[in-house]
Amino acid sequence: MPLPIEDDHRALADSAAAFARRHAPMAATRAALPDLAAGGRPPWWDALVRQGLHAVHLPEEHGGAGAGLMELAVVVEQLGRALVPGPFVPTAIAGAVVAASPASAVRDRLLAAYAGGATGALVTTPGLTARHDPDGWRVDGSCLPVLGLPGAEEVVARAAVAGDPSRALWFRLAPAETAVVHVDEGTDLTRSVGRLELADHRVAPDDVLEAPDQTLADLAVNTVLAAEAAGIASWCLATAVEYVRTRVQFGRPVGAFQAVQHKAALMLVRTETACAAAWDAARAEHQPAAQRRLAAAAAAVTALPAGIDAAFECVMMHGGIGFTWEHDAHLYWRRALSIASACGAEEQWAHRLGEAARTDARDFAFVAEDAFPELRNEVRRVLDEIETLPATPGEDDRYAVRGGPRRARLAEAGLVAPHYPAPYGLAAGPGEQSVIAEEFARRGLHQPTTVIGEWVLPTLLAHGRPEQQERFVMPTLRGEIVWCQLFSEPGAGSDLAALSTRAARVPGGWSLTGQKVWTSGAHEADWGVCLARTDPDAPKHRGLSYFLVDMRAPGIDVRPLRQSTGRAEFNEVFLDDVFVPDECLVSEPGRGWRLAATTLSNERLSMGGMLTHGSAETVRMLIERGDHAASRDEAVRVLGRNTAREMALSALGLRGVLARLSDHDPGAEISVQKVFNAIAQRDGSRALVSLLGPAGTVAGGGYAIDHIGLPSVLFGGGTIEIQLNVIAQRVLGLPRQDS
Repeated sequence: MPLPIEDDHRALADSAAAFARRHAPMAATRAALPDLAAGGRPPWWDALVRQGLHAVHLPEEHGGAGAGLMELAVVVEQLGRALVPGPFVPTAIAGAVVAASPASAVRDRLLAAYAGGATGALVTTPGLTARHDPDGWRVDGSCLPVLGLPGAEEVVARAAVAGDPSRALWFRLAPAETAVVHVDEGTDLTRSVGRLELADHRVAPDDVLEAPDQTLADLAVNTVLAAEAAGIASWCLATAVEYVRTRVQFGRPVGAFQAVQHKAALMLVRTETACAAAWDAARAEHQPAAQRRLAAAAAAVTALPAGIDAAFECVMMHGGIGFTWEHDAHLYWRRALSIASACGAEEQWAHRLGEAARTDARDFAFVAEDAFPELRNEVRRVLDEIETLPATPGEDDRYAVRGGPRRARLAEAGLVAPHYPAPYGLAAGPGEQSVIAEEFARRGLHQPTTVIGEWVLPTLLAHGRPEQQERFVMPTLRGEIVWCQLFSEPGAGSDLAALSTRAARVPGGWSLTGQKVWTSGAHEADWGVCLARTDPDAPKHRGLSYFLVDMRAPGIDVRPLRQSTGRAEFNEVFLDDVFVPDECLVSEPGRGWRLAATTLSNERLSMGGMLTHGSAETVRMLIERGDHAASRDEAVRVLGRNTAREMALSALGLRGVLARLSDHDPGAEISVQKVFNAIAQRDGSRALVSLLGPAGTVAGGGYAIDHIGLPSVLFGGGTIEIQLNVIAQRVLGLPRQDS
């Protein structure tokens, strides 16, 4: 899904893409490389100005469109995808940062100039020092390389104040012999780069700019660069997928090989997370400073490296042809490297995000505080009542599902599964679900869950008979019935349709015989949902049926499986001629596969990025307790990276919800969330272990067990590799390996 979600933003994206196709074809860019590197104005600049794409984010009173960072990011993503060359991005950044400055005459002049079509650059790299004198300021030094500086017509610079490095002088650079721009050979061949050298350069009082809000300035820079990285990644993904889909080797398309499919699927994951991070940064523009700080740093940690990685994989997936000068892939790769470097060191941004995450958390709420007032009041009233009822032991544990008076009251109020239709829930949409979640969070309460019931009950509501719904749904919501899922078998894990458990017809029902394994909670469950083969002669997906099995029925033997953590959360289950009456067959014989793959349309709203393993909360606790052998800075950087992963997951979830609310297909977000969640837990937990030192030699703190317990979540629902296969074939349309 592209960065824009709303219809007007999508129209803006279409307009920017059309402009790029008309005015900046790659052949014209290649022909102009020497002039572009020197800072020359592209021939299409005036057309861009006439269309107003350069000023969508600038205030109306100065000639801009009066929009904001989101609109600018939409344009940048599309122009980045087309590798539109020249000064657009440096100029857009300079204008956005100036707009973040308090009102002044020089601010007004600069904004009017940018809106009128002047090109610009922002010099904030170290090297310039200012000292005050009776006539104003004098500045000396030479800065580090700056994108777009050669050829820029309106330059804004920042210099450290001599004797007080914590202060800075912001100023408009007036042309003078004391100011020299040196042109460097840029990594990005389509954009100029250079260094500013000042020798006793005088800054007049009327060229002094009030310092912009630093969080707004950082957010503007990182949003623009992240949006361009997302556009780069998008082009690289599309180009690589098209190539491997048609390139034939060993008698079949390269894209049919699993290794290539996994590369392509991971490119999609990088592209979607880059886009989500850029989008999340853009939406933070009008939020509090703490939110801007988190979003800006996360964009730098997530989106900009993703642009580099996607471009690199694009080159590699093209083989030798991708490494030639004639192929455009290296131009995108060069730009990805250039903008990531211009943003600043990735490790520094990880540290900044970690420091911010120690005290603040990103807000992913999408409904206003005054939205759904009647619902809020009702939820508050029920929660007030709940506190007067006796508690059930373990009730404060999210995964304690046995009911008591409190759980029964929540079920009666429709708050256990508010997305279910009445009488079981409130038919709550995403907005209502978000409000309910907020009210629980305000009390420090976990929302109740039916655990495996989260999958079972929607299936019964969609496919079950009324008497099955009446028998099982409300008792499950009250916590009177606990479920397990009897799907996986020793010979049918990822290939679930290969299961061999048989269901034979007997008078009044069915006899089930077989073995199930890795069944979570079977030792505590009252009922299980079981897939069994009722037609051994039918194709494997078509001969399955979906049964409800009483876990206390004769012939069932549950044997706990002790995991490497020492716990026994999973089980193997043996079914030996277990009788299941006809009323416990859901739907019809042979439709089990369809039921097992029930659509997610009734699934509980889930946008959170909190991870079971390698969570930012665990790293935060590690730092607070001082349990790390690594330096504090290293631990803070790990916190920053783990926080970035969680924020990317939450942004993906929020984008999917908002897309559905706008009647758009959420695209690949759901598939990407599944695989990125697993990758985030794997990588985050490994990063946590890297900090431990001697603390990792004991299990008591839980840090080492965090890592040892990973397989339980990495296997559940399909391994990363299986999910990559699904993305490659069903989302990207690559050929099946047997085609």
